[in-house]
Amino acid sequence: MTDSVFALRSYNPVVKVLAPIPVMVVVIGSRDLWTPALFAATAMIMLLAGGRLTGRTLAWVLIGPLVLLAVMTVSFGVWTDPARVGDTTRLLDAGPFTLWSGALTTGLATGLRVVSLMLFALVAGLTTDGNDLVRSMIAHLRMPYRIGYAGFAAMRFVPRFHSGLEVIRLAHRVRGVDGGRGPLATVRRYGGYTVPLLAVAIRHGDRVSLAMEARGFGAYRTRTERLRVPLRVRDAVLVVWLLALCYLVPNVCVPYLYGALG
Repeated sequence: MTDSVFALRSYNPVVKVLAPIPVMVVVIGSRDLWTPALFAATAMIMLLAGGRLTGRTLAWVLIGPLVLLAVMTVSFGVWTDPARVGDTTRLLDAGPFTLWSGALTTGLATGLRVVSLMLFALVAGLTTDGNDLVRSMIAHLRMPYRIGYAGFAAMRFVPRFHSGLEVIRLAHRVRGVDGGRGPLATVRRYGGYTVPLLAVAIRHGDRVSLAMEARGFGAYRTRTERLRVPLRVRDAVLVVWLLALCYLVPNVCVPYLYGALG
């Protein structure tokens, strides 16, 4: 784990998952534009400054929320009941649809809430290793280690399943198995992968269960860990900071912005 205080990957995974929950509750309960916008900006700054994102992931984080916000603003603007926004400005008439400024505001507020929730979920999702999360849950949340190691086995199974699929595809090509072209042929071709993939899954599960049984897995109530994911002062600071934002943003920042902007 990276030791820099500004690197989100150096924080405890359980803290990164649980600490944003109060923020999400405040965002869901908000009915203005500024509250979700400020929280979304906070999450974006956290990702850009501490996420150490690169390449395609960084592009998706920058572009994806903007596209989602635009789509939700327009779509909710069209679907909003005109009777509720009839006293606002009419912006556009397009056939059976009439676009009102109040409807766009409603759509924008909804989009900002969704984007804010998504970004705070990405704070943990993009900066957390799944193995560290399971270890931390076992150590700090007292999750039974049998459940945790079942999660380990499931995560290890995904790349094994993918490599098995590639081997099956290559075997079909070598044998000249071709279902043709078109959507029906694609469905038929993938249907032919089902039985071999089930065989791969059964063999892999059997090997894993035998290996765990040979090592005495589950024989005792507790189990020592080779790697530890500690709780540190920086984790407490992150929790306190996010809790402080839950009060400061809706009660201090938003009233100040409304007063400053009239």
